[in-house]
Amino acid sequence: MKKQTIHILRISLFLLLGVSLSFADQKATEIVRKSNNLLRGKSSFSEATLTVIKPSWKRSITMKIWALEPDYALILITKPARDKGTVTLKRKREVWNWIPTIRRLIKIPPSMMMQPWMGSDFTNDDLVRESSIVEDYTHTIIGRETIGDYTCYKIRFDPKPEAGVVWGKIITWISQKNYLMLKAEYYDEDGQLIKTMTGSKIKTMGGRLLPTRWEVLPHNKPGHKTILQYKSIRFNIKLTPDFFSQQNMKRVR
Repeated sequence: MKKQTIHILRISLFLLLGVSLSFADQKATEIVRKSNNLLRGKSSFSEATLTVIKPSWKRSITMKIWALEPDYALILITKPARDKGTVTLKRKREVWNWIPTIRRLIKIPPSMMMQPWMGSDFTNDDLVRESSIVEDYTHTIIGRETIGDYTCYKIRFDPKPEAGVVWGKIITWISQKNYLMLKAEYYDEDGQLIKTMTGSKIKTMGGRLLPTRWEVLPHNKPGHKTILQYKSIRFNIKLTPDFFSQQNMKRVR
């Protein structure tokens, strides 16, 4: 009888642990969802400057970004003159570039989603978010750490078996207050840290408290760095899928 009681207790503890882990995973996913919604909204229009820093040179581009989450995004380069009018378009799982200097529309295949965008340390996948950090990964809280004035959840993202994602693992730091994503580490399939992205200059923009400066540091390229600085953001603006067309790539201003 005593052995039977111990066995029942073990089963009960195992079931309770399973339920506890399930709730913890659900909580982690909800934290990620809230953070992602804060940064994205249902739709948005933003203006930003991208600065690419390398050991021997530095260049900046300005751009306008329209997004209708989660399937559509359009990025228009407005400066410098040599890149003006270049457009990147995402429609669901398809990504296109319009190059006005040669008047060519180029489709970006999935194999090139990890390629640098405009020579920066952001990839095509980063800029148009071809993969979903909410839907394509499972999420686990692995600790709590402080970044600046914020106590953060430290959350590990593991790709789901069926997801066609480019990262083997992502670790993020999301503040307990306001759900601000302040840091993210990106690892390849072998577990090697490839790059770190940090958010700073937290201010109210578009009616939301947000990191308005993002810095990407690649760990395999000494002296390289990319900074994305938002000038303005408006959320939940009126946009339809028709705006995100190949025809509009050639006439958007």
